[in-house]
Amino acid sequence: MPDPRSALRNRALSIGLSTVPFGLAFGVACAQAGLEWWEAAGFSTVVFGGSAQFAAVGVLADGGAVGAAIAAGALLNLRSVAFGLLLAPSLQGPLWWRALVSQWMIDESTAVAVSADDPVLRRYGYLAGGLSVFVLWNAATLVGVLALGRAGDLVTRWGLDATIPAAFLALLWPRLADPAQRRAMALGVAIAIALTPIAPPGIPIVAAVLGVLAGLERS
Repeated sequence: MPDPRSALRNRALSIGLSTVPFGLAFGVACAQAGLEWWEAAGFSTVVFGGSAQFAAVGVLADGGAVGAAIAAGALLNLRSVAFGLLLAPSLQGPLWWRALVSQWMIDESTAVAVSADDPVLRRYGYLAGGLSVFVLWNAATLVGVLALGRAGDLVTRWGLDATIPAAFLALLWPRLADPAQRRAMALGVAIAIALTPIAPPGIPIVAAVLGVLAGLERS
């Protein structure tokens, strides 16, 4: 009989490796936004939320306000609240321990965790997935900011500049089978496009969250 823990470790390693191109791209984005290597490293260690990091650095690179950058990142990470509710029964323990491992509450660690039904294995999968992504993401960020940060043409030639929109499209595509999600997406896109010519950088991203209103169930 296959060892379920070994299978979870393999999934964790695979999903961690899949984040490396995005980590490289984030390091490049930080360098092009004028951040130092230690600031990029701190971003990936403390914030540790890929889409939120990209959104915040993108706002800063466009000259947006720090408040707008924080708001954009925070809104993109709200889904972690749902992840926490889902995994809370499997992550029981002292408050200090739960606060510590909550840093790894991301899409990838949750995906590895929920691939197992047993609560103990879910906990193991969550920790394995979180550790894998945390180490590889931070290493890739450093390589991106130190080795590729000034090589804009190399980044374009390798296609690293396309990883950000490709990642968002990959996350969005499966959800478009739901009519409510399509309505929410359409309204969010319309709001962002309408505000882009007139609003400060970052505001269209934050305002686009109002698209969820179109996805609410009608009574």
